[in-house]
Amino acid sequence: MGEESKKIYNRAIQVLTGGVSRNTIFRDPHPFYVSTANGSYIKDVDGCKRLDFANNMASLIHGHSHPKIVEAVSKQLQKGSAFTMGSEIEVNYAELLNNRTKGFERIRFMNSGTEAVMTMIKAARVYTGKHKIAKAEGAYHGTYDYAEISQTATPSNWGSIENPNPVPVVEGTPEGVLNDMVIFPYNDIERTLNLLNKNADDIAIVLIDLVPHRVGLIPASKEYVEALYKWTRKNNAVLAFDEVVTYRINYSGAQESYNVEPDLTALGKIIGGGFPIGALAGKSEIMQVLDPRETFLRHPHSGTFSANPISITAGYTAMKMFDEQGVRDLNNLTKIAIKQVEEAIKLAGISACVTGAGSMFRVHFNKIAPTTYREAYQGKEIKLIINELLDFLFLEENIIMINTCACMFATTITQQNVDRLSEALLNGFKIIKPKLEQLKQ
Repeated sequence: MGEESKKIYNRAIQVLTGGVSRNTIFRDPHPFYVSTANGSYIKDVDGCKRLDFANNMASLIHGHSHPKIVEAVSKQLQKGSAFTMGSEIEVNYAELLNNRTKGFERIRFMNSGTEAVMTMIKAARVYTGKHKIAKAEGAYHGTYDYAEISQTATPSNWGSIENPNPVPVVEGTPEGVLNDMVIFPYNDIERTLNLLNKNADDIAIVLIDLVPHRVGLIPASKEYVEALYKWTRKNNAVLAFDEVVTYRINYSGAQESYNVEPDLTALGKIIGGGFPIGALAGKSEIMQVLDPRETFLRHPHSGTFSANPISITAGYTAMKMFDEQGVRDLNNLTKIAIKQVEEAIKLAGISACVTGAGSMFRVHFNKIAPTTYREAYQGKEIKLIINELLDFLFLEENIIMINTCACMFATTITQQNVDRLSEALLNGFKIIKPKLEQLKQ
């Protein structure tokens, strides 16, 4: 199986570290390589066609090779791909996004979600004159030193729930980075506020993902978000939402579900229409620290490919198509999918549940849905079982899911695709059932 992919991988390991450029695509004994992709299907070089529910880690809201995006990008490509000048499409797209979400007064485009969060943190420090970053335990905010702390915390190192340890992801992370972090327990108002109060004089930014994938795809409670909002108003801190993944949840992003507006929002993934992109949006008075017209430029911000017309054109086209009706239709289909997956769980007779919001969901092998990172934490044993399930789906059922056992839907998904997913999951649940039962003994 996968002979052509195996040949490519044997070449890859001679020139690429580990044979890959991003670890998320690695699989043992080798990754599989794409030949073509269209709609919600990917065909690999070995001729196998798979149904894609990962959509490049939630970045493809209209699936693969959408004809309108292909056409728009092809036209722009003939005009040029990047310039040391502005392009009108950048202004058009900024107008579209600023009108789409109430809290967006000004916006800046960049190249990735990681870069958007990085710029957001630096802008908050400039604006407040303070230096510490507060973030939720387990939350993923990209690969910037500060933003990634404690995303992989485990029972062996996460410390007390009253005062979670700042846990580095990469070996060699400077101690100074850890000292600048305040790690709080997600969805826990009392403990979070206690930690914030202890560091009130130093906290520049409170960073929160409203439905954090790595935490467990668990929505933040309205009370929790409102508590963070009130605290930041009182303590001269920036309230920042990371909507790189969650902007798909409602027409105006996940923040539409809450009664407060953030000061800054980081964007990425779907707003690129399948191309690399990031954006920082928010209050004009804070975004002003990036303004080159200022007498003293407090935060110089550039980037060779920031707002390049290819990504901007693709994103503009994609988000125009993902209108209010499109969002509702996709969310409704996802609700149906969740019900069918829950039915598959019952039919298989396993202890599992589903969390999520909008057009994304995640399967947990717990009887009761988790509400915090520590409740959602997957130990080594359960991860091995999940990997077995995902391998079965990929190799035997021709279904692609995200490695946390999550799905991120695209508008190209149909009810027939959903039926296929729930059928495949039922088969997979039956296979892993004995190991799940053995684990609980």
